[in-house]
Order: sequence, then C-alpha cells, then structure tokens
Amino acid sequence: MTDLDAKANLLRYLWEAREALLGKLDGLSEYDVRRPLVPTGTNLLGLVKHVAVVTAGYFGEVFDRPFPGPLLSLAEGAEPNVDMWAGADESRDDIIALWREAWAHADATIEALPIDAPGSVRWWGDVPVTLHHILVHMLAELNRHAGHADLVRELIDGQVGWRSPGDNVHEADEAWWAAYRDRLEATARSFA
Repeated sequence: MTDLDAKANLLRYLWEAREALLGKLDGLSEYDVRRPLVPTGTNLLGLVKHVAVVTAGYFGEVFDRPFPGPLLSLAEGAEPNVDMWAGADESRDDIIALWREAWAHADATIEALPIDAPGSVRWWGDVPVTLHHILVHMLAELNRHAGHADLVRELIDGQVGWRSPGDNVHEADEAWWAAYRDRLEATARSFA
C-alpha cells in the first residue's frame, strides 16, 4: 500500500465516523441534544463540539496550520470541559458550523501534507508526531465518542443504528428486544 493509499483509507474512515457522530443529532429537539444523561454530563451536542475542537487543534496547531477561529477550550486556563457542552449562547447550528469548519480545515491539512509530515502536540508535552499518527489518533478519538453518542442516543429515545437510527441493527420489535435484554440480565444475575 502506498502512502497515498494509506492516507485515503484513513480519511475515508474518518469521513464515515464523523457522519455517524453528527447523525446522532438527527430528529432530536434542542433539549434532547443537550441533555446530560450520565453522571459525567455526556451529551450529544457536547460530543460534537468536543470533536470539532480537538479536530481543529490536531489538524491545525499541531502542523503549524492554525484554525482560523477561536478555540477557547484549547487556551491556557480554559474552564474544564468547556468543549464538552454547548452553552446557552451556542445553538445547534453554531456547533454544527464549527464542526464543518473544523473538518474542512482538517481536510485541507490532510490534503496539503504528506502522510509522514512532522508535527508537535503541545498538550502532550510537545511530543513529535506525524500526520499518520494524528490520523490514527483522531480516528480512534472520533470512534470512541461516536460510541458514547450511540449510547446517549439510545438513552434519549431508544433509537440505535450506525449512521442513523435503524441502519445495520437487527430488525425486531420492542417485545423481541425486551426478551433479549431480560435474557442477558438473567445470565448476568447468575454471576452475581
């Protein structure tokens, strides 16, 4: 596999994962995309904002191609977790626009640089990296948060699927899923 093929392959998986994460917002109210449904406050719009911010940082500053907009959560002294939720002054449209800008900037960086282009991650202690390293890192980061989004979406309205509700999921009615869950619970209880 050539470097060009490797870069294109990683980029294809990034595109798929970012569309999957963004798709978790589809059909939900403004309230539902902001709801913190676990003790750590994880919420769908916050996940999208977080990935937008880290995308802008990793494909911007790391390769001396700064993102043109402000990224408060990457600034020294930023409020903890400010990138993990949308404030009252930030709309869904604002966060999605940031997401699209960050990914357009990332795509331009990926296109402009060879896969072995050097960079340095300040927030890792100025660790030297390559574009390949950051592509792999961001693919892992994005898929990790897409998994979080899968669970949060299921907690909100029971919808599951890879990119959108219902795709690549076993077709079954609610009774089937309830019986399936009961079976898993009974098995788990046998180990209690």
